Amino acid sequence: MIEIERKFLIVSDNYKKEAHKETRIVQGFLNTHKERAVRIRTKGTEAFITVKGISNKKGTTRFEWEKEIPLAEAEMLLRLCEPNLIEKIRYEVKKGIHFFEIDEFFGDNEGLIIAEIELSDENEAFIKPDWLGKEVTGDVRYYNSQLSKMPYMNWKL
Repeated sequence: MIEIERKFLIVSDNYKKEAHKETRIVQGFLNTHKERAVRIRTKGTEAFITVKGISNKKGTTRFEWEKEIPLAEAEMLLRLCEPNLIEKIRYEVKKGIHFFEIDEFFGDNEGLIIAEIELSDENEAFIKPDWLGKEVTGDVRYYNSQLSKMPYMNWKL
């Protein structure tokens, strides 16, 4: 139930050629307290409720609990979520023994593309594809819970 994850920006769309799967995701937050977030997510025909805890100082590790729920229940719960649902297409790419999940955002977060990789240890080595850009692990602006509050289109870049 501990998630170890690193996040990166993307410098090209070459990941699309390497993706073995793409899925539409809609998610909202029932709660976005700084010490926890409660998320409802539909992922294709599946749905989940997830609780995430506060990250460590590096932003790499945090508690995560997730349970699959019926799609119809998730769709009802999405109506109760805080404003600004997150909509994205997730591309999955395998590199070596690891999987990258690349999220291309839409709506108020259009233009933002983030890659995530889950690791078994914070210092675990992994293959870095040429489309992987700057690391943004620990930058809370890139947390989905924060993107629902301060969408990418409102950032002063």
